[in-house]
Amino acid sequence: MTEPLTRAATPLRVAASARARDGGHTPHSAFHDWYARAASRTFTRVERVRLDELPGWETEPDTGNLRHHTGGFFTVEGLEVRMPAGPVPAWSQPIINQPEVGVLGILVKEFDGVLHCLMQAKVEPGNANGVQISPTVQATRSNYTGVHGGRPVPYLDRFREPGSRGSLVDVRQSEQGSAFHHKRNRNMVVEAEGEVEVHEGFHWLTLGQLHRLLAEDDTVNMDARTVLSCLPFAHAELARELGAPDDPFREALFRSCDPSAEARHPLGAVLSWITEARTRTEIRTRRVPLARLPDWHRTPERISHASGAFFDVIGVRVEAGGREVARWSQPMIEPHGTGVVAFLTRSIDGVLHVLMNARVEAGYMDVVELAPTVQCTPASYEHLPRSARPRYLDAVEGADPARVRFRSVLSEEGGRFHHARNRYLIVDTDLDVPPDDPHYRWMTVHQLVELLRHSHYLNIQARSLVACLQSLLLPGEPAPIAERKVRV
Repeated sequence: MTEPLTRAATPLRVAASARARDGGHTPHSAFHDWYARAASRTFTRVERVRLDELPGWETEPDTGNLRHHTGGFFTVEGLEVRMPAGPVPAWSQPIINQPEVGVLGILVKEFDGVLHCLMQAKVEPGNANGVQISPTVQATRSNYTGVHGGRPVPYLDRFREPGSRGSLVDVRQSEQGSAFHHKRNRNMVVEAEGEVEVHEGFHWLTLGQLHRLLAEDDTVNMDARTVLSCLPFAHAELARELGAPDDPFREALFRSCDPSAEARHPLGAVLSWITEARTRTEIRTRRVPLARLPDWHRTPERISHASGAFFDVIGVRVEAGGREVARWSQPMIEPHGTGVVAFLTRSIDGVLHVLMNARVEAGYMDVVELAPTVQCTPASYEHLPRSARPRYLDAVEGADPARVRFRSVLSEEGGRFHHARNRYLIVDTDLDVPPDDPHYRWMTVHQLVELLRHSHYLNIQARSLVACLQSLLLPGEPAPIAERKVRV
């Protein structure tokens, strides 16, 4: 019988799966053939429609809020924000209110001694390229309780009743605090007991294969990335499974994953810093009628800011194959421009550190979460004061290409966002930051992994980058950055 995924045994079993970059149960060369077949069977046709012509959706006469006639799924409302000490002290915006907690779950199983993840080729109406690799289960509560009237969600019972082995990962994590009001999902990894029937559109992949796919634009979706980031990947003996590091950057990265390695700031001090940031930040939010937001205007086609910046709320009608429901309509958030999401990293005393930002977003449950060094849509700052321009954006955009360790254009959640894409980067630097900077701290990978065992410490963009950073542990990148075509 396979040893259960205990906390002590797990990191090395996860590392062994990461080592299997050419596949295990099935070779990596077969992946793209399966992916192409899945894409040919799975499709979406997305048609933009007027906001007042969304079947099943209604505009509340008193507020202008958009809501589903069942009361399920989500509503689009208004939010008023006041943050006197911020670069922009007050603003109002549309926001998605989806109070229910969904399930994002990956089922894992050993084949020939190597852990594999059961992944799904899933199409979402907001995906720029149609099909992307998704978790085994990716479902809102409205989906899995059947509010949509569609087919049951495959494999859901494996997560609702994990069995005697329990869950390797089981933690509630936030989604984008700039677009959702207090949105959370349950992130889970469960080891399968017994045989697992592989349904159409599902495929077993090693963690190493998934790491290779992270380097391909728009391939591994946001929900898969957040679950992968929560895997316990910190261990003093990773080299035993992954092989000795082949360059100074990876050597420092290996040390950063060692729980005994010395960090610039002890974890207790980091926790106090986060608590202090949450305590001192004065932010007041109030849900208000969507129809009464200043500077936001509704036309039959969209809700837009008067400046033309930030994002629009649009309506779509969808026909889809390979989904629990074949047809539906919904509002979506359509951002303006491609974003930049970046970690700056630095070796401190031979240990790689990541520069984390204590970031305030109006929709967070607890005011502040740790975010990447840079997280922004540069085009949005053309309409804001120069003082609002993110720190370190120039350091990322002007970085020496030789020091860019990771770069890929990745999509955000295609169920609520229409063609939302960010350039994800990991950039090595010699930058120094004062140890008492109130907004930034250098942290090791093992500290990030430890915080990911708990809710609401790392935001969803940071979690994506943690998964990308872990993909750099193995010698030999999937393709040199300069040879890879990146679509923007």
